[in-house]
Amino acid sequence: MEKITIKTYGKINLYLEVINKREDGYHELQMVMQSISLYDRVSVREIEKDEILLNTNSPYIPKDDGNIAVKAAKLIKEAYHIDKGVEITIQKNIPVAAGLAGGSANAAGVLKGLNELWDLGLSEEVLQDLGLSLGADVPFAVMEGAAIAEGIGERLTPISGLKNTWMVLCKPSISVSTPEVYKELNLSVLEEKPLSKEFLAAIENRNLRVISKTMYNALESVTLKKHAVIEDIKKKMMQYNAIGTMMTGSGPTVFGIFKDQERAKKAAQNLKKYHHQTYVVTTYNKS
Repeated sequence: MEKITIKTYGKINLYLEVINKREDGYHELQMVMQSISLYDRVSVREIEKDEILLNTNSPYIPKDDGNIAVKAAKLIKEAYHIDKGVEITIQKNIPVAAGLAGGSANAAGVLKGLNELWDLGLSEEVLQDLGLSLGADVPFAVMEGAAIAEGIGERLTPISGLKNTWMVLCKPSISVSTPEVYKELNLSVLEEKPLSKEFLAAIENRNLRVISKTMYNALESVTLKKHAVIEDIKKKMMQYNAIGTMMTGSGPTVFGIFKDQERAKKAAQNLKKYHHQTYVVTTYNKS
């Protein structure tokens, strides 16, 4: 039977501002999201029995309804009255619970793959709407590239992404609870840092110095205080010639921006002595 395989790319936040807390308990955000070259492979294959099976090389993700990729398949089947079974295979490369939206990317890959496998003809916009019911990062994972994300992350404005830029990702062996980070966030003590035209122009023009000086993540105000290892990674990256460094999302992964591949590789070699989940990547844009 036909099998569809899709690369599902991780993402980082180059900017993350928390504007306010909404009445529904969620926070109003303004972010700049950028895809990176680190990806998982998601395959979907139709099977005879009307069920959803999941195989993966990772021991850290569930294989049942607790997996967002399984939820994505169930959503498509129910929304379009499909009484066929599907086997999902996920080859994980993106670290789990890292703030890199790996799970959301897998869900997006299932939506795209089943759209193609079952010839549903759904537009990217429809897939994004479906994805939003699964998680706030899924619409961006469907789109990929770079975007300004507002609301809870669902209102996307595509932008020219940061092109051909070398980065190092480093995830320490700790877990961070995103709900807990937002719960402990004190908006009253945060300095307002509105998204500037200068910053967006720096991304478009690949001005790494300006990007590194002006990128911002409000959630660092919580996570860095709770986990000293994150600040230590940031300091090490700067010692290893990063132009700039920041935590992505609610953490715990830290990324560093580097002038070239050689500097990035040397930094990664040094960081791997302390943290084995260290990766050299580039920014990814669909074009």
